[in-house]
Amino acid sequence: MTVAGPTLAVEGLAKSFGAVRAVDDLTFAVRPGAVTGFLGPNGAGKTTTLRMLLGLTRPTAGRALVADRPYAEHPLPARVVGAALEASSFHPGRTGLAHLEAYAPQVGVSRARCHDLIEFVGLAGAADRRVGGYSTGMRQRLALATALLGDPPAIVLDEPTNGLDPEGVVWLRRLLRAYADEGRTVLVSSHVLGEVQHTVDDVVIIARGRLVHASSLSDLAGLAAPETYLEGPDPAAAERLCSTGGWDARPSGRGLLVAAPAAEVGAAAFRAGVELHQLASRGGDLEDVFLRLTADPEGAR
Repeated sequence: MTVAGPTLAVEGLAKSFGAVRAVDDLTFAVRPGAVTGFLGPNGAGKTTTLRMLLGLTRPTAGRALVADRPYAEHPLPARVVGAALEASSFHPGRTGLAHLEAYAPQVGVSRARCHDLIEFVGLAGAADRRVGGYSTGMRQRLALATALLGDPPAIVLDEPTNGLDPEGVVWLRRLLRAYADEGRTVLVSSHVLGEVQHTVDDVVIIARGRLVHASSLSDLAGLAAPETYLEGPDPAAAERLCSTGGWDARPSGRGLLVAAPAAEVGAAAFRAGVELHQLASRGGDLEDVFLRLTADPEGAR
């Protein structure tokens, strides 16, 4: 199945709460057919931005658009973007199925759709249980089912892996990947890059309410400093090799971890006649890149 997902865009978006500037001149776009990770530390302004995108919070400046118009201007907005911003906004006395059935008329779908979705998200056995007794992970699954009610071409999820067990995380990754492969637009927020790096195609990173980076995941990985593990029978020769190459090196296991690409280290070892028993690229650490991009330039106070 092929679905034409809408482009999601924010343009010069800003939001102030009194003297606090929660979002500051934020501009980025989310393309269809891809999973985009919306990343930043806690308090970076992610949820506020998503609320403005969905018309739940009025911007101080700028605008947020879904397919070139505000979300609220779509005749049936839930049929365009399905969103789950909180996994706690449920009536505790309602059953999971009753929760979906309460939203079904607003979205314009049948009760049969509710039954299908409660099974799809793995809650068939708890459909008639009150939500007040659900675990955090079960609430996350119910929030996702609510977002999917209208079979929308775009999905916006805020911290969707919170409370999910490892099996649930893998299930969610596969679901988001499948939706993007159909051509839908998928935007997922997280404050931990490691939670989404195996899922996303693109990243939008904010800190202190401002954009600090937007690119494909592969381009972000290109910012990671490459490292190479080398090990040989003559440690002194390996250290001289690093010194001649001008590379920083530190002990690691029986060898050295060198701040240089493996191809460069291997070529230098060949020219110098230095025998190596192991030469392995360790790549860069995306989490280090993320922390560097989002670090407070003035430091913690």
